[in-house]
Amino acid sequence: MKLIITKHNLGLWAANHISARIHQAEKNPFVLGLPTGGTAEDMYAALSSLVQNKKLSFQNVVTFNMDEYVGLAPEHDQSYHYFMNHHLFSHVDAPAENIHILNGQAEDLTAECAAYEEKIKQKGGIDLFLGGVGQNGHLAFNEPGSAFDSRTRAVQLTQNTIEANSRFFNNDVRSVPTQALSVGIGTILDAKELLFLANGPKKAQAVAQLSKGEITPQWPITALKTHANAIMLVDEEAAGLLEGKAKEDLLRQQQENPDGDWILTL
Repeated sequence: MKLIITKHNLGLWAANHISARIHQAEKNPFVLGLPTGGTAEDMYAALSSLVQNKKLSFQNVVTFNMDEYVGLAPEHDQSYHYFMNHHLFSHVDAPAENIHILNGQAEDLTAECAAYEEKIKQKGGIDLFLGGVGQNGHLAFNEPGSAFDSRTRAVQLTQNTIEANSRFFNNDVRSVPTQALSVGIGTILDAKELLFLANGPKKAQAVAQLSKGEITPQWPITALKTHANAIMLVDEEAAGLLEGKAKEDLLRQQQENPDGDWILTL
């Protein structure tokens, strides 16, 4: 896989990458796996701008979101249904029938998750899965210890993740749902291509773990190294704890090309 450190805006970089993949696609429809979270907001703003300026269309794009809180109504301002509509779907020309988000209010959560996996399969699998990374290296809501072959399921959120997400709930940890529905790591790894983003110093430890040799469920981010076509895109702060050869390669490239993207092969 590639670790790309960039001085440019991560969201704009990712949006341009997504746009290129959609334009290049021979498959119709093109299937995107989508995240939520602060890292994704710039990406969605850039994608919306491309669509509004007639440089991109979502008419032939099918989307599957990574996760949703259990118990929150779609209209709740912290549900991921609400987030996606607010940041992307209300600004682009995606047909409603092409948008898929897990139902955290389903009566049978197990059946909801199984149906989600089946829908992905019916669409021919995910062509490009996008995501962010948690401070503890979680992917979607796959917390440390999650199996690399896990599928879409209901998960219990760790206290670390609940506390990290409390900033979206007026800093009240008691208001944060304790469960979520989440695609599994296996679901993510089935995609033809992966693009994950991390920014800021709080993600530096997870990125450092990715750059090391060990692949372990205790750091779900390291599962990305098992994929043949994966990119981890980070800013300089998120790359701040790189060590050894990775750090040496980065410093060398920064000297040779101060303004470019710096690409490390892991």
